[in-house]
Amino acid sequence: MMIKRFWKTAFMACAFAGLATGSAEAREQIKIVGSSTVFPFASYVAEEFGKTTKFATPVIESTGSGGGLATPDITNSSRRMKKSEFERAQQNGVKTIHEAVIGYDGIVVANAKVAPALKLSRKDIFMALAEEVPMNGQLVKNPYKMWNQINPALPKQKILVYGPPTSSGTRDAFDEMVMEAASKKMTEYGTAAGKYKKIRQDGVYVPSGENDNLIVQRIVKDRNAVGVAPLPANITSGKYPVSRDLFFYVKGSHLAQVTGLKEYVDLFLGEKMIGDYGYLKKIGLIPLPKAQRDAVRAIGETMIVVMAAGLDANLTLNPFE
Repeated sequence: MMIKRFWKTAFMACAFAGLATGSAEAREQIKIVGSSTVFPFASYVAEEFGKTTKFATPVIESTGSGGGLATPDITNSSRRMKKSEFERAQQNGVKTIHEAVIGYDGIVVANAKVAPALKLSRKDIFMALAEEVPMNGQLVKNPYKMWNQINPALPKQKILVYGPPTSSGTRDAFDEMVMEAASKKMTEYGTAAGKYKKIRQDGVYVPSGENDNLIVQRIVKDRNAVGVAPLPANITSGKYPVSRDLFFYVKGSHLAQVTGLKEYVDLFLGEKMIGDYGYLKKIGLIPLPKAQRDAVRAIGETMIVVMAAGLDANLTLNPFE
């Protein structure tokens, strides 16, 4: 079994390290790093940008948190920027950061088509993967090796999960929306409710890197995999509990220095790309509701910047002028 995106690729990582450093330099080609989840969408827009405008095709790297170009213009992300990341950027001289929401994504526990699709609750997944689980009123080291030990309705089958590494934004989202959400209902965690220690490290959970195609191939070969699948309509409506927004962030100081940067953003956020009948929907993006798409483009027919959740109200991310 593996934790993956609902669409054709599996895992992502964010590259805010590059966003937080470096100064603008005059050049003719846009540089983009970050999330492997957003990568196929950004790549499609970049190719279209290169074919249909006078500007050079942007250079895009699916990097993870620590790698990539030193001074990117845009960072793709499958989670919202953290307060600590924003503050680090400010300290390093990156004073203006523009945020764009491009659509929705869902995280699922996926399985090969040849395996039976079984419904797993967040509690089932938590009990399978947490390093410590509640038992007889206290927390103990996770003893579970088979799915039916957790829930008799599940098969007598070895628990083996391929999932994102700690560098991945998908891992962050999974921890928050599955593991922490499940632990909040467990009294054994006491004052630490919702803050489980960590995922087990005894071989049951296998961190599988950032190469989406290899991960998919790996799970397809696993006939013992089990999983669930959300419907796109449920992700859009918010009914599916493990869904999230997808973002990209732009260095404001680069707008006047990098040729075509604003035009690339405008193309990405246009109906042609992220609309109900846009090109990106055809390759897996779930569009935002129309009113939200319009709001994203409300200032100067481009994006409104919304403060990252948890950021100090005195800090601002500025919209394009």
